[in-house]
Amino acid sequence: MLTFVLAAACGLTVANLYYAQPLLDLVAGTFGVSQGAATIVVTLTQAGYAVGLLFLLPLGDLIENRKLVTRLLAGTASALLLAALSPAYGMFLGVAILIGVTSVVAQILIPLASHLAPAERRGAMVGKVMSGLLLGILLARTVSSLVAEAWGWRAIYFISAGLMVVLAVVLHRMLPLVGVSSGSYGSLLRSVFALARSSRPLRRRALSQAMMFGAFTAFWTAIGYELIDEHGFSQTQIAVFALIGAGGALAAPVAGRLADRGHGRWASGAALALASLTLVLAAVGHRSVIALAVAGVLLDFAVQAHQVLSQHEIFALRDGARARINTVFMTTVFTGGAVSSALTGALHHAYGWIGACVLGAVLPLIGLAVWATSFSRPRTAVLTPL
Repeated sequence: MLTFVLAAACGLTVANLYYAQPLLDLVAGTFGVSQGAATIVVTLTQAGYAVGLLFLLPLGDLIENRKLVTRLLAGTASALLLAALSPAYGMFLGVAILIGVTSVVAQILIPLASHLAPAERRGAMVGKVMSGLLLGILLARTVSSLVAEAWGWRAIYFISAGLMVVLAVVLHRMLPLVGVSSGSYGSLLRSVFALARSSRPLRRRALSQAMMFGAFTAFWTAIGYELIDEHGFSQTQIAVFALIGAGGALAAPVAGRLADRGHGRWASGAALALASLTLVLAAVGHRSVIALAVAGVLLDFAVQAHQVLSQHEIFALRDGARARINTVFMTTVFTGGAVSSALTGALHHAYGWIGACVLGAVLPLIGLAVWATSFSRPRTAVLTPL
């Protein structure tokens, strides 16, 4: 039951980062800005998330997790409510940053799930919780499109604010108390950078996943425009299209089992290559909705599989520092996503869908080059004490 609750919590909290993606055309119309300007909402939300990961996620090793999670959820609920009520675009952009900053709960819960699982089942446990996170990412676009079609785009922010309050109550009652490290916040932040410096596997995994997430962001940020402009989709049709990516959730348990059996390195390389190929398919077959749908499923599968494989490796590096290890990993990942969303907006404005796809195809190839360094350098199994 706890595994299900953790998976659901990850999905509901991470969804806040993605509700805006299929609504950018509506947001642009409401505030009277261009499509390119509306894309900044995605960039700022992800940039805020990266800030939250860097400065709030390490607290998972310092503050008791149940208390930290409930406080962050209260902050997320407040930010979502402000987003729903924003009268001006400038205020909406500012609140988008706050939504990102406070929505780091999922990245506190994933290391907690890894901590609670036996070592031999750690990959499977992380895979199950990550399945919930991926479903939250994918269904967020569908739900927000359907809600916008029925009640307007602001309604999803009201609804999610209420869900965050409910989730805070449930997690406060169900999460076990977990011991944390002693020390100051300053020393905690310094140790984050020490962890990044001391482990090549952590840096390699973080950079590779940043490239994967950049490709994911490029595809899903621009796909709404492509479906509207090229295929004349309505918000409801975009919602249905977004559902196809849910098939990628199957990657998490599969990747978890592969990691537990020692096949993580080769599977990671395959996932990176697959992601690049799917963006080529999306570019070549953009006039076919079926081709775009297949590309969406395969891309989500590859990105999710690579993340589970990566987190299986990095969470085994050092006991008692999983929140800080995840800080290095996820801050790098979402910094990559924020940069990618900004580049996607510029490239889509200049070159349309093909420009976004070229960016998305190149990024996993960079990740593949980073992955290849694992064969030329000795692998570091455990981090040295801080």
